[in-house]
Amino acid sequence: MHPDHRDGHAYAVGWLTAPHRLTCLGCGHVAEWVPRRWSRGAGDAYFSGRGTLVVPMFGGPDDPYFGLPLWLRRACCGRVLWAYNVPHLELLEEYVAATQRERPRPAGSQTLLERLPAWMKAAGNRAEVLAAIRALRDGA
Repeated sequence: MHPDHRDGHAYAVGWLTAPHRLTCLGCGHVAEWVPRRWSRGAGDAYFSGRGTLVVPMFGGPDDPYFGLPLWLRRACCGRVLWAYNVPHLELLEEYVAATQRERPRPAGSQTLLERLPAWMKAAGNRAEVLAAIRALRDGA
């Protein structure tokens, strides 16, 4: 199943809270995701002209909108290595393969690469992580 992300938003949060459609090319199943109103304990809030909306939680091996397992996921180092798409996988591969990594200035923890789990960034896991990335890419 592939999510159909609708474009045309000036800011990423607009895209994040836009309606999404999931369509299975195999069976024709269609699912719709629409933003819901934020309430205490519901997750991160986005304040918009449409009211206060819940922002989907990204950062795990499941699709943040529909809760289904991502296609690009594989066991690795006792954990799950995952990517949203091939460009995401290629970014991970480039970063993990680098033997020297420069920190941006000013250093922070706001980029995707800086927020990778320690097990993915550990030099001792480099070969296993790269092998898992290549296996995912070859199967994509």
